[in-house]
Amino acid sequence: MTKYKFPDNFFWGSAASGPQTEGAATVGGRKPSIWDYWYETEPERFHNDVGPQNTSNWYNQYKEDIQLMKQTGHNSFRTSIQWSRLIPDGVGEVNQDAVDFYNRIIDEMIANGIEPFMNLYHFDMPMSMQEKGGWESREVVDAYVAFAKAAFENFGDRVKFWATHNEPIVPVEAGYMYDFHYPNIIDFKRAVQVAYHSVLSHALAVKAYRSLNLDGKIGVILNLTPSYPRSTENPEDVKAAHIADLFFNRSFLDPVCKGEFPAELVEILAKHDMLPVATSEDLAEIKNNIMDMLGVNYYQPRRVKAKETPADPNEPFMPEFYFDNYEMPGRKMNVHRGWEIYEKAIYDMAIDIRDNYGNIPFWISENGMGVEGEAKFRNGEGSIDDDYRIEFIQDHLKWLHKAIDEGANCFGYHLWTCMDNWSWTNAYKNRYGLIEVDIYDNYKRRVKKSGNWYKKLSENNGF
Repeated sequence: MTKYKFPDNFFWGSAASGPQTEGAATVGGRKPSIWDYWYETEPERFHNDVGPQNTSNWYNQYKEDIQLMKQTGHNSFRTSIQWSRLIPDGVGEVNQDAVDFYNRIIDEMIANGIEPFMNLYHFDMPMSMQEKGGWESREVVDAYVAFAKAAFENFGDRVKFWATHNEPIVPVEAGYMYDFHYPNIIDFKRAVQVAYHSVLSHALAVKAYRSLNLDGKIGVILNLTPSYPRSTENPEDVKAAHIADLFFNRSFLDPVCKGEFPAELVEILAKHDMLPVATSEDLAEIKNNIMDMLGVNYYQPRRVKAKETPADPNEPFMPEFYFDNYEMPGRKMNVHRGWEIYEKAIYDMAIDIRDNYGNIPFWISENGMGVEGEAKFRNGEGSIDDDYRIEFIQDHLKWLHKAIDEGANCFGYHLWTCMDNWSWTNAYKNRYGLIEVDIYDNYKRRVKKSGNWYKKLSENNGF
């Protein structure tokens, strides 16, 4: 009996990315991205020294993997087109080997009843473009738009759901603020420029898509981290949470949905001399190219409190100038990832989108649970009994179902991820997949218990 029934034609599936699954880093004309370069120069920054060369071998095993998607109930799947594969030099000639490869994937998915969702940028800046300044450079913005247009022209006849960027705030935070990703810069003003150009590149890609009169929808995928105050009774805590929300959510959500950056955020940046270099023409492009749909990645909330001690004005500016992070006592944790599990946030986000962002159509584009050492849950038949993952999905879907019942315009749920994949500097430390990938045994695939459960979820359109 299905207690939680989802709308007709709901998309059930999963999400991944080209750089995390394809492998074949030097095959078919592909050239290095920042990840290839960084691994070559600092392999010790990657868990167990496992780099991006082979990842999950999707390039060679996609037919098998698409059959496994079908076996686990997928009616949709999101991946990405690697810029460094489609246009290996970042600019210039389109690589026909890449066109052929992505055509094979798209056609195979459609032939098996799996709707392709395609993302364009998933942290994988071509090294040739990083050498020109990466997202700090207006020239790179134009190169990205040319890449986007080439993807639309080659695949837009069959791909009906497009995203310009996945989690554009991650290259900002990880690459230019907190030293998690290459280019390992800690400079908030440069981070702001990267964020601004990412938003601009999104708007210009939306414009390019519409210029081709294609029969599909385009949007962006944002990782939203709802900001909760330590105490709703303390005005200073509430203010701190609001400012954190401006920096980490509204900074992207407002311009892509409303065409404008939040006035309060602009005021704060101006006060600290942190505004980006911008032109009125480019701001008009952001204003005039509002997207069709929104992808929402959700993993964890952000909890904050008012500053315990005032920020040192002599220290370089960071958003934490205005708040301290707060660890709520008794919070439920994914201890493997170090992240709080708070399922109700998925409801809170959906209602916020309903009430404050025009109820734009959205789908949960990522949600998942990474666990280290899953082999210890292997059963006598050799597959992994990941009941914790089933529980995690159910508990989030209950809150998503409630939001949909209350009018939130959600049309799908994509788990991160279908098969275990390489996860940046964490490599294969934490596994997220419905399907196990044994990177030490010829990339052998095994469906986990959650994969069999996910098929029933999809068949019943609920649980």
